[in-house]
Amino acid sequence: MDSVYSINIERAVLSSVLFNPEELEDILGVLKPKDFYLPAHQKIFEVMMKLHNDNMPIDEEFIKRRINSNDVDDSILLEILSANPITNTLAYVREIKDGAVKRELTTLATTIKKVSLEEEVSANDALDVVQSELYKISTDSATSELKDMEEVTNETLLYIEKMKKLGNKHLIGETTGFYDLDKRTTGFNAGDLIIIAARPAMGKTALVLNMALRNVEAGKGVIMFSLEMPAEQLMLRMLSAKTSIPLQNLRKGDMDDNQWSNLTSAFEDLNTKKLFVDDGGSVNINQLRARVRKIAQNEDNKISMVIIDYLQLMQGTGNKDRHQEVSDISRGLKMLAREMKIPIIALSQLNRGVESRPDKRPMLSDLRESGAIEQDADIIMFVYRDDVYKERDEARKEKEAKDKGEEYKSTFVNKPVEEAEIIIGKQRNGPIGTVKLDFQKALTRFIDKENSNDAPIEVVFESISDSGKETQIDVPDIL
Repeated sequence: MDSVYSINIERAVLSSVLFNPEELEDILGVLKPKDFYLPAHQKIFEVMMKLHNDNMPIDEEFIKRRINSNDVDDSILLEILSANPITNTLAYVREIKDGAVKRELTTLATTIKKVSLEEEVSANDALDVVQSELYKISTDSATSELKDMEEVTNETLLYIEKMKKLGNKHLIGETTGFYDLDKRTTGFNAGDLIIIAARPAMGKTALVLNMALRNVEAGKGVIMFSLEMPAEQLMLRMLSAKTSIPLQNLRKGDMDDNQWSNLTSAFEDLNTKKLFVDDGGSVNINQLRARVRKIAQNEDNKISMVIIDYLQLMQGTGNKDRHQEVSDISRGLKMLAREMKIPIIALSQLNRGVESRPDKRPMLSDLRESGAIEQDADIIMFVYRDDVYKERDEARKEKEAKDKGEEYKSTFVNKPVEEAEIIIGKQRNGPIGTVKLDFQKALTRFIDKENSNDAPIEVVFESISDSGKETQIDVPDIL
């Protein structure tokens, strides 16, 4: 156990704070009281923190006043005061942190043995406990240094030069698969959490499958967690979009020779692509993180995005209320996106309240458990097709007439191509607004509207007023 702690190093750091209290600011960015091995050292560091927070002197006299003699023997404080001075305090601090992490890993090893031997604990529950504890250790051990202005400006200059090399292209991140949407968002960027939300039957799964298809066809790797639909159904939809063979024909195997030939070519092409599907039906944030890391660690997979269909079907960890669970899931997805430096797209359901409004276009407040999701997301977009509501209204009127024994003459036209609106309700680094696409129902495929490349874009940027509330500022056509 000696290799995971050093009393002399702990004593030297505490001594350094006593002789130079200004160093505590830097140390607090790395260490917590529990990182010290000796309980008395933990208590002394905790008192130093309290004195610092109260703007009180950090010296022997004030420490003695706030420490119970039963917790810390006077000889321990005397040993700290008589320790040899050190010059590179942060190097000693990192040694203490390193030892603390190793001790936590040793404790975790004991926990693994304990939960694996408990008969009443299932293997999946044991894995959840282990993954959750390991994640706590990894996040707690992560430290970051403050950057000075020179470092920040140099990094910013490198970013600007990188953008210049792109030749002023509107696509910076991974493609959404649609020209106007790429233009409005610059694509899905590294570290972004993107929420795509809609009421049932609007086509949100079809939309992300179209996005996944465009990326895998470009040689990128995509991981998809399908918590509602088996992988075979996802593949049928993707094949319909890729081959232009109606989905119903694919399901029944009703195709002519030319369509069979196209289907065979599509299979041969997709077999060379990097699409990974998890359709287990249930996953929590710890399991999802572990599976993404496992696939992404193979550089040949070239993972460029992760898709979750859908967020509310993810399981929580521990005994928490659903609001807290969703908050933890949302924050976990955002942290994973930043860690892996890839965009993560999560689908989300909307509240029923949208159905009761005359204008049924979604807004941010319609998100289920919207507080945490809205806060963590970099982009929130909604899928809306007005024809879905028109068709439902027509079916309702027809049923009401039938119940009354009346004849009903429908005026509704079931169009093969419907207009769809992708409403960007939030974009942390860009404009909000609406992008219009066409939806080919038989193929479950979204496509750019004809001549969309030449269509002007009305831009509205999010802005924060002095009161902290979001306001909208109209901007001329700049994109």
